[in-house]
Amino acid sequence: MRIALLAVGLVLLAITGATAQVTNDPELLGQLKKLFPQAATFSAKTGSPAVYRAFGPGGETDLLGLAYWTTELEPLERGFDGPIKMLVGMNTAGELTGVIVTDHREPYGYFSVDLPDWPNQFKGKSIRDSFKVGTDVDAITRATITVTSASRAIRNASRKVARAHLAPPTEAAPTAGAAAPSQ
Repeated sequence: MRIALLAVGLVLLAITGATAQVTNDPELLGQLKKLFPQAATFSAKTGSPAVYRAFGPGGETDLLGLAYWTTELEPLERGFDGPIKMLVGMNTAGELTGVIVTDHREPYGYFSVDLPDWPNQFKGKSIRDSFKVGTDVDAITRATITVTSASRAIRNASRKVARAHLAPPTEAAPTAGAAAPSQ
């Protein structure tokens, strides 16, 4: 009887584990849905560095992207008055799907990283971009340390996650009749 119950339990665990949501925390689930609106399910946080995986309607074979906390990756980037906790989404092509600032203690944050326009500028940004404040990231007067640190945290975390979890981009094969690269 115990073996039968154990077998049934393992089967149920396997079935629900493949389709279970990441958490019972509605706030986190809402944040992940904001980063990946098309996602049908999310995995639990796993891997090194730890990420949540967003899956489309096709299940685990339909990976849409990864979400991760900038404060969980080393080296920890600090703003003017401590870490700036951000949840970042990245698709499988290495483009950011969004950034959500969830916690900080910045003295000038209420008019810099807290404003919706600041994190929104990262949507669609490639991890290959420079993330340089004043060039491809908006500078904000009186919040230079905060904005620079937060931008660097997003860039460094995204590149580290991509190296660990995404396949490098493949180069297109030369077409027939195209000249071979010279050596």
